[in-house]
Amino acid sequence: MTHTMERLSELKPGQTGLIVKILGHGAFRKRVMEMGFVKGRKVTAMLTAPLKDPVKYELMGYEVGLRRAEAALIEVVPVAADAEETAPSTPVSAQPPATTDLPAANASDEVAMRTHHITVALIGNPNCGKTSLFNAMTGSSEHVGNYSGVTVDAKAGTAHYGGYTFEMVDLPGTYSLASYSPEELYVRRYLRDETPDVIINVVDASNLERNLYLTTELIDTARSMVIALNMYDELHAQGTVLDYPLLGRMIGVPIVPTVAKQGKGLKELLETVIDVYEGRQSAVRHIHVPLGPEVEKAVSVLNHAIKDDGRIGHRESPRYLAIKLLEGDAETARYVTGKTGDEQLLAMRDRLAAGVEREMESDITEIIAAEKYGFISGALAETMVPGESAHQSRTDIIDTLVTNKLFGFPLFVLVMVTMFWLTFSVGQYPMDWIQSGVDALAGWMGDTMADGPLKDMIVDGIIGGVGGVIVFLPNILILYFCISFMEDSGYMARAAFIMDKVMHRLGLHGKSFIPLVMGFGCNVPAIMATRTIESHSSRLITILINPFMSCSARIPIYVLLAGAFFPEHATLVFSCMYFGGILVAVVTARMLRRFWFKKDETPFVMELPPYRMPTLRNSLKHMWDKGEQYLRKMGGIILLASIIVWALNYFPRPAADQPADQPQHSYLAMVGQAVNPVMEPLGFNWRSTVAAVAGVPAKEVVVSTLGVLYTGDEAVSDAALAQRLKAVGPDGHPGFTWASALAFMVFVLLYCPCIATLTAIYRETGSWRYLTFSVVYNTMVAWLLGFAVYQISLLFV
Repeated sequence: MTHTMERLSELKPGQTGLIVKILGHGAFRKRVMEMGFVKGRKVTAMLTAPLKDPVKYELMGYEVGLRRAEAALIEVVPVAADAEETAPSTPVSAQPPATTDLPAANASDEVAMRTHHITVALIGNPNCGKTSLFNAMTGSSEHVGNYSGVTVDAKAGTAHYGGYTFEMVDLPGTYSLASYSPEELYVRRYLRDETPDVIINVVDASNLERNLYLTTELIDTARSMVIALNMYDELHAQGTVLDYPLLGRMIGVPIVPTVAKQGKGLKELLETVIDVYEGRQSAVRHIHVPLGPEVEKAVSVLNHAIKDDGRIGHRESPRYLAIKLLEGDAETARYVTGKTGDEQLLAMRDRLAAGVEREMESDITEIIAAEKYGFISGALAETMVPGESAHQSRTDIIDTLVTNKLFGFPLFVLVMVTMFWLTFSVGQYPMDWIQSGVDALAGWMGDTMADGPLKDMIVDGIIGGVGGVIVFLPNILILYFCISFMEDSGYMARAAFIMDKVMHRLGLHGKSFIPLVMGFGCNVPAIMATRTIESHSSRLITILINPFMSCSARIPIYVLLAGAFFPEHATLVFSCMYFGGILVAVVTARMLRRFWFKKDETPFVMELPPYRMPTLRNSLKHMWDKGEQYLRKMGGIILLASIIVWALNYFPRPAADQPADQPQHSYLAMVGQAVNPVMEPLGFNWRSTVAAVAGVPAKEVVVSTLGVLYTGDEAVSDAALAQRLKAVGPDGHPGFTWASALAFMVFVLLYCPCIATLTAIYRETGSWRYLTFSVVYNTMVAWLLGFAVYQISLLFV
């Protein structure tokens, strides 16, 4: 049973609680524990000051006053006044009911249960294996990629070990605790606002010096911490010898070697987390990373000023705040001024920083970074004997080909074309198998059910609509498998590297390339992945051009029309759609940079991780996760849309003396015929117009709509549907010609993004004008280019 966590500050006068946890850190934690605020101790709220702060509490027979901000960092279980105090080691028994005031008999059980619940935050550099470790410990299936920016939000999961419940939070990868990128800000604010019990700092064992810089910043925060020395097998492969127990004692943080992808070291890691949480880990000690005498003097002055103020240092270490203030960190400045209501500390910071820079003749942030890297180098010099970098030599050999100025671009184009060929050609075989199953189901339902609207809805609306889309599941699975393979291998980061100069000429950042490639799978996570782009303007441009990347939802449309009208050149047409979207995105980016956004020069700094052989398990897991999303969409929006389209096409029913099949007189036909004059210059008829309009909620609905509109009162295969699209109708014109089919594909490629993508655009930009821009601009471009393609194609007919 889940119990609502309460804080000491929430107790009303006269109410009693048993202490569960002290959520503060450093000096605050030590001070309140010395005063008797320990697990299992009974505390009673007595009265509140006239201005609502501070609050007087009764504890161990004496009274103590705490500010509400301090009391909010003490977690309690409300109990009856006559409840007895309990030792924290009381064993867990039955879980008590969720009552406001627990009876004495249940109080110790509740305290024990809550003290056996540990909140753990996983923090580490991008590409350190943090999400792999999270998956291995929680059994989750978050995607793992061998490039920065895979985790763009926090993921939560639960693990159980040794009678403890671990609430795991996988935070975005970050190189530091600065406020430079959205990831850094997210991690900073999580640590400040959520106060996890223990941090697992995931460190890439093959790249210790760079990874340990973040560790020094976490040490500054004075949090309980364990280092997971991940990819320890790669350290061994390099021949490097590391005395990690000694290193842990030197920096005051226990270190546990792990190999997340093989599940090695996880038991030892969880045991160490428990020991740190319970305060019985011998390696734990609080150290100060030395910053040099001049900086330390300035830090000391600010540190004492923050402690004396009393309004700031409850949730963050005063020393950490002092260092960040000296570095000119904007987030810390906002936090301090918000708490104090004045800028006296900032003025003090300015004087101290100027004095240090004048004395040292260098920028203070550069001084601090150099001192921290010096500390890391010194620690590693005493504990590590480097070996041969076998991984690096292998990576260098591959990079001589992959990033070569002669072979890099042709190889990239070859990779993309091969991916499209696999998606279209190899996917054709399982498509045919699924189509046979859909046909058999439709035939069986048609033979079994009595004639009437229900039979027509199931056979024509549901099976004809949803079945017409589900057959393309193999194509989507193959595409996602290819993208996952490129991400996990490290090639995606190289693609961004070789494309940086091109991106730069477009006014974008090299990191923009990864979200754009991700857009081939789905525009929604691709737009979220733009959070890794430090440049604000480049990020916005990347978001706005991402819908032009042809997502997997458009694959069914290409497969249907390219297979029907261009069977001998389907792969070429398929590739042209993708590269056409890229070209439109390029032109749009240039225009946005020139006419809308100011020039924003942001240096290209991106980690190129070593090549790693992707595991089949991870690639298949990512592939299936996306396939599962696609299937859920089949049972949701596409099913609903298919039924609505069928009903609008089915009704009103004709009179008894009229032919039964008169779709041109349906409600849907009326809508299509009303809108169609706008679309006729593109070669559209009312059916294709309706299909395009129906695709606004989700692009997969386009094919299901065509299936409903062109099958009439019978279920047909995709091959038969393709023939229906080419057949001459009652008006003497075919549903599609090859020219109108080409124009239709171009229009669907470029027009208004789906509802989910529009939602992502608004969520990431926070502005309705960017959402409106995407709807209006994209549809206008789609119409103009669709018109141009159709009219030019007519010249060749």
